[in-house]
Amino acid sequence: MRLKHLLLGTALAVAAAMPASAQEGIYIPLLTYRTGAFAVSGAPIGSGMADYLNMLNERDGGIGGAKLIVEECETGYDTKKGVECYEQVKSKNPVVINPYSTGITLQIIPKAGVDKIPILSMAYGLSASADGNNFPWIFNPPATYWDGASMFVKYIGEKEGGLDKLKGKKVGLVYLDAPFGKEPIPLLESLAKDYGFELKLYPVTASEAQNQSSLWLNVRRDRPDWIYMQGFGAMNPTAVKEAIKINYPMDHFVGVWWAGGDDDARPAGPGAKGYLALSFNQTGTNFPVIQDILKYVVDKGKSQLPKDKVGETFYNRGVLNSIIIAEAIRNAQKITGKKVINGEDLRRGLETLTITAARLKELGAEGFAAPMAVSCQDHNGHNAAFMAQWDGTKWVKASDWIAPLKDKVNPLIDSASKEYVGANAGWPKRTEPCDKSS
Repeated sequence: MRLKHLLLGTALAVAAAMPASAQEGIYIPLLTYRTGAFAVSGAPIGSGMADYLNMLNERDGGIGGAKLIVEECETGYDTKKGVECYEQVKSKNPVVINPYSTGITLQIIPKAGVDKIPILSMAYGLSASADGNNFPWIFNPPATYWDGASMFVKYIGEKEGGLDKLKGKKVGLVYLDAPFGKEPIPLLESLAKDYGFELKLYPVTASEAQNQSSLWLNVRRDRPDWIYMQGFGAMNPTAVKEAIKINYPMDHFVGVWWAGGDDDARPAGPGAKGYLALSFNQTGTNFPVIQDILKYVVDKGKSQLPKDKVGETFYNRGVLNSIIIAEAIRNAQKITGKKVINGEDLRRGLETLTITAARLKELGAEGFAAPMAVSCQDHNGHNAAFMAQWDGTKWVKASDWIAPLKDKVNPLIDSASKEYVGANAGWPKRTEPCDKSS
């Protein structure tokens, strides 16, 4: 009898030590950063991602009869820690990796095809990885940073009376001096040549993110007509405050979609009114999908974020990220006929992903985001975004949907993709077949 108990105890211990994926479920690790200088952005994003997936477990028992095993790994937005998280979770057979940092994404791109784990870098990461022919394991819908920069130029061109009216204008780029911040530079340099505007670069090192006074003295000296900000975390509210100090017109100051969180504008007070940022998801809680998250997760005390933060821009963006994951899982289940899928299956699910307006309505997310589609060749879709404007207390939609300048973006993606492959000796040629539905 004692031996039986010992054997049972050993069996239980082994089961407890088994990777999550060895249990009956689909393992989805989330690389998050609830600590550090970027936590103000990372915490709501991480909670939106986790809360949607956990809501599916609570409400539906998972997806297609398979439970979702959601686990966070804290990176602190540190590339080294992010790579450590990747190495830590990959043995558990994850179906997808969400790096949530361009620096981390760049480090693990070469690993994805080897480990057979797709990377979903939603509207961040390496813009060139939109090329599905050279990057079959990397996905970055709904838009690249080059799309975003082109939308900004298209928007200011319209405000000036036409793209030809940008000739002779000064356009500033305030950016985090890191891979993420530098991403739009090649596209903006190209557009500066095409349209005749002068591009002024204002780098912000991570260590000076909250001490930008000298940079903004340079802005005051140069007097750019428009400013685009590729910023993140604590850098953003600091920049908005400094812009106010030099009386820079807020309605000529535009942030990328990661510089459009509520805590990017709110700390600056009334002076931030008019600040603009690109966005591809709506804010607010009056969507059925957000109401279900409140009912099944938040109100049961199962969220890590205060209830009053639910519905803010970055929380809802985290929800959209997980909607993409969940729809890709459903798609993979349909393609393979399997309930519990793996990373190779999900890659196929992502590569044939189409989220229509009708499907968004079924999900309780009508009007929440634009429809999107990914294909074998195009892992991004180059979808539209809109301009959101801070009204002093909240973000409001301030423009129609703005399509990117695809004729400017796509050739750059093609050349940058070839350059990446050429610079990485032995980069494997694509061998993954395209599914017919793509």
